[in-house]
Amino acid sequence: MLYLIAFCFICEKKFSPVNRSILRLAIPNIVANVTIPLLGMVDLALMGHLDSEVYIGAVALGTVIFNFIYWGFSFLRMSTSGFTAQAYGRENQQETATLLFRSVLVSLALGILIIVFQQPIVWLSFYFINGSNEVEMLARSYYSIRIWAAPATLCLYAISGWLLGMQNARHPMFLAILANLFNLTFSVLCIRFFGMKSDGAALGTVIAQYLGLVVAGIILIRKYSSVIPRFNWKKIVDWPALKAFFNVNTDIFIRSFCVIIVFAFFTSKSASMNDSILAANSMLLQFLLLFSFFIDGFAFAGEALTGKYIGQKNQHKLQQLIRLLFVWGAALAIIYSLIYWVANPLILQLLTNNQELIDLSAPYLPWAILMPLLSFGSFIWDGIYIGATASKSMRNTMLAASLLVFVPTYYLLKESIGNHALWLAMSLFMLSRGVFQTILYRSKSLQKSLHI
Repeated sequence: MLYLIAFCFICEKKFSPVNRSILRLAIPNIVANVTIPLLGMVDLALMGHLDSEVYIGAVALGTVIFNFIYWGFSFLRMSTSGFTAQAYGRENQQETATLLFRSVLVSLALGILIIVFQQPIVWLSFYFINGSNEVEMLARSYYSIRIWAAPATLCLYAISGWLLGMQNARHPMFLAILANLFNLTFSVLCIRFFGMKSDGAALGTVIAQYLGLVVAGIILIRKYSSVIPRFNWKKIVDWPALKAFFNVNTDIFIRSFCVIIVFAFFTSKSASMNDSILAANSMLLQFLLLFSFFIDGFAFAGEALTGKYIGQKNQHKLQQLIRLLFVWGAALAIIYSLIYWVANPLILQLLTNNQELIDLSAPYLPWAILMPLLSFGSFIWDGIYIGATASKSMRNTMLAASLLVFVPTYYLLKESIGNHALWLAMSLFMLSRGVFQTILYRSKSLQKSLHI
């Protein structure tokens, strides 16, 4: 992956203006994406050096809960990015400033609500997630500390989305890297120097998120001092604007919830077969995760530039952007599938040293190898639809792929082909999303809503 990033950097200056814009936004987002799993990995690594494995289990369970919470609220970044990019394209500084304050205030309110309702959330979470009594007790303690980071985390989502909409991908990358460094520093301090255990990892994360928010505020004040004062308090609470904002957020939330349910269903059905299948499927799913880190960088670039060109009503550049995004997506998918095909023994050995598990994974490996080719279209289209704030269309295609493709495929074939049915369902789910979005994009109604 590092070679691919270096290649993009070298070629950036040799490409067309639209291609350069894509790479200027995509590369920092790719780097930022790679830091995302590090936040959980840092805590788990620190727990792994304590005197009992129960601390690893506690952090793992707590991390799962927060992944679900924050994945569900990822619409804050997406909608803010799309609306801001369009306002940026229209060169409306008052609207861009107002969007920042509106998004941050909504994020702050939602973060406070999460804290207020932390007890029902933790009860519901542990109703579905099981662990030993000791692990669950420690996980509850971890949760009760880390939950206080919710307002800062959601505000950082909104700010990162706003910066991306302003065609600035470097500062979100900087904030993501800095948050991980803060997390590492303060988690080590809490655990090594203050004698805390899993609670120390949670407290380190809380401190890191709030420090990251302070740094984000400094960046906004220093870089956008000419834009931020232009916001209008009346327009922040303007009902039509708020209604449009929440409508888009609701659609994206439903879309994100479908993704969560599909992946949770995949994991749950894997576990229902046996522990070995669960381990094999979870390991092979990392192939898709690794690909998503890279392709999402181009999807994020698509968000920012689609919104910008729609704001400018520049049909020519929008069409050129879409074509180039799919060229990049297809090229990356081919490269990743080839890498997975050639280097899968090495990748599997990096993920586990259990030869029986590697052998068990072999029959299902072709699904993981094909996944980049089947899924890249859905990632690229998501970025384009988010930038266009075409949230209803994105929601509808996701519901169709989930309810009309994924679920029927699994239940119709599970008795005859077993675990292959689960992988076929996931593969068709990713493929059909892209197909449905392509069909809908070509419809006159969506073309009209995109102002092209």
